[in-house]
Amino acid sequence: MSESVDALIEACADRLAAGPLTFGHGGANPRNEAELLVLGYLENHPLAETTRAVLDCLLEQRIVRRVPSAYLTGEAWFADRWFAVQPGVMIPRSPMQDLIRCDFLPWLKRPPESVLDMCCGTGCLGIATGLRFPGARIVLADVDAAAVANARINIERFALAGRVEARQCDLFEGLDGEVFDLVLANPPYVPEHEFLALPAEFAHEPRRGLEAGADGLDCWRRLLASVGAWLRADGLLVGEAGNTSAALGAAFPDLPFVWPEIPGAARLSDGGFGIFVLDAAALTCQPESDS
Repeated sequence: MSESVDALIEACADRLAAGPLTFGHGGANPRNEAELLVLGYLENHPLAETTRAVLDCLLEQRIVRRVPSAYLTGEAWFADRWFAVQPGVMIPRSPMQDLIRCDFLPWLKRPPESVLDMCCGTGCLGIATGLRFPGARIVLADVDAAAVANARINIERFALAGRVEARQCDLFEGLDGEVFDLVLANPPYVPEHEFLALPAEFAHEPRRGLEAGADGLDCWRRLLASVGAWLRADGLLVGEAGNTSAALGAAFPDLPFVWPEIPGAARLSDGGFGIFVLDAAALTCQPESDS
């Protein structure tokens, strides 16, 4: 008889705890990551006599090569669901998932009819939002062809092909003048000098999905300069800036960023969560940032 799932998780957790690893691509600690590794593998493979041996091989890659577990299993747990994630595509882990779980309340005043997931990666933000709002049309957009292909896999996984589509475009180019009730944006925001100092695990993710110039704001400057034109008059922008939040606020002092408390997420080094909310009225005529 094969080992129990709990026993496999405990064995993996012990191995992970002994390794010189950095956690944060889904699992916050060795136990969390062991659960993701084991359950992510079992999502596509039956529990069998060979499972322990396979997991040992995956653990070797995790510990020696520092490959994040999501790339080893092809699965990332996000917003209470498994999303397919392929090597070379950003791994889902945004604390925005907690706002999705509460339907973006109290900031979203009505169920959205149209949602844009900008810099979508696997499409996890837009798809999870679409599952919360079954009447909404969802557009997933990314400049990277590998991300768009991965997003399409997840569209099929959740049987959403009728109302969710993925497009390859550089920010708002190629959106044909559409407007949206809700724009979700998790663009690159890591300053170059910080990117070069990141733990080894991050080297497996695409650099252009993380690094955004000297101060980390290259992409956010472009987004905030244009996003108001793509939002309905009563629309909402929900964005992620991570540890660059203070720099973003300083660069756009006239924008009334709201930084929600997110009880289910870990605080960043500045004490916040790196997620902000802005309504369309604030974005319509905002001045350019200092650069």
